[in-house]
Amino acid sequence: MGWIRCNRDDGSVVYAEALWDHVTMDDQELGFKAGDVIEVMDATNKEWWWGRILDSEGWFPASFVRLRVNQDEPMEDYPMKAEDGKEEDASIAARRYGVGQISKDQMRTNVINEIISTERDYIKHLKDICEGYIKQCRKRADMFTEEQLKTIFGNIEDIYKCQKKFVKALEKKFNKDHPHLSEVGSCFLEYQTEFQIYSEYCNNHPNACMELSRLTKVNKYVYFFEACRLLQKMIDISLDGFLLTPVQKICKYPLQLAELLKYTNPQHRDFKDVEAALNAMKNVARLINERKRRLENIDKIAQWQSSIEDWEGEDVLVRSSELIYSGELTKISQPQAKSQQRMFFLFDHQLVCCKKDLLRRDILYYKSRINMDDMEIVDMEDGKDKDFNISVKNAFKLLCRDPEEVYLFCAKKPEQKQRWLKAFENERKQVQLDQETGFSITEVQKKQAMLNANKQHHTGKPKGECGPFFFF
Repeated sequence: MGWIRCNRDDGSVVYAEALWDHVTMDDQELGFKAGDVIEVMDATNKEWWWGRILDSEGWFPASFVRLRVNQDEPMEDYPMKAEDGKEEDASIAARRYGVGQISKDQMRTNVINEIISTERDYIKHLKDICEGYIKQCRKRADMFTEEQLKTIFGNIEDIYKCQKKFVKALEKKFNKDHPHLSEVGSCFLEYQTEFQIYSEYCNNHPNACMELSRLTKVNKYVYFFEACRLLQKMIDISLDGFLLTPVQKICKYPLQLAELLKYTNPQHRDFKDVEAALNAMKNVARLINERKRRLENIDKIAQWQSSIEDWEGEDVLVRSSELIYSGELTKISQPQAKSQQRMFFLFDHQLVCCKKDLLRRDILYYKSRINMDDMEIVDMEDGKDKDFNISVKNAFKLLCRDPEEVYLFCAKKPEQKQRWLKAFENERKQVQLDQETGFSITEVQKKQAMLNANKQHHTGKPKGECGPFFFF
């Protein structure tokens, strides 16, 4: 998160948070993204402020920013420049610029007020989307199908219901007479599981952007969305900007809690809960980021599959969403203990076997796959194998429970074998984690990824340009 900075009449510095992207439409305007650090040079106009980022200066809308929580906190984190251009000591700078030192309790009060205030604003924002847009869209069955609305708005109505309950819980814990004594940490702990619904929203968000981009190429949709915004008296931002807010919100909670913990004394009754809440919300954000990464991976998997020659059977994405490991192994088959050099790709739930082209080593041919859900991995000692009646080195087996099948593999080096054994272990952990967290890819996302990959594959781009696709 970035802070906007300006000089007040007393010479001290005012900070504000950039809430929205501002796309520059004019060379007199300052373009920035949510989180960029801007120094505000002039904030006298209520509507537009003048600011600077590095060497660029320009106007930007004041409504796109929020004033920083603690304007007068100690300035160690914000070194000042003296007249000779050198950085001054924070305490000297504070005296020079007249910065008042307010108490830690007052700073905690400011953070608590900010949390409550932003939650109320957020609730209004969600209400505007649900009532201003979704409600109006449902009245126009001639323009929108339910599937389209699900794609555009995701589960934002569920988020709205969740946040309404959350803000009520926060307000119950708010001490109006002595805000710094408020104990809000427990609220975040109570709702940490429910906040995981943001994962579905964040995963769907790229699809929402694509669908909106497609619709807004048609004028009647542009006019309709603008009419919805005006009717609801919402700020002058496009719908895709509004729909980004929940993504930003869930990632902002750890920042707010870190700020709250900073001004909470260890003796405060809320300290342990705030500390635990900070870790909990970091985990929620981490889970959401991991799921986002996984979704981005499915495009790469789809592209990889489209590059494989002679593909047979279902798409990899039908069952898998993560490449765990890949590399060359010698596969030994019954009944004559025939050995073959093959390229193997271990995904969650399946191991895909490919053969390299003899001349073009970057071209792969599909040969087979193994269902990992029914497999047991057996580490083998160097020496003679009884099942295959041959001597092996750096070997391991995959034993299929039903039907009974045995697969024997040999790596070139001991360390390669160990990496494969670790990869099989990680594959089972990944499958278990996905079951526990409920991670899944929608049919729409799978189909879109394969469609995009096939389009790219048929552009006639030579395979060699991509190079071998072994690791993500």
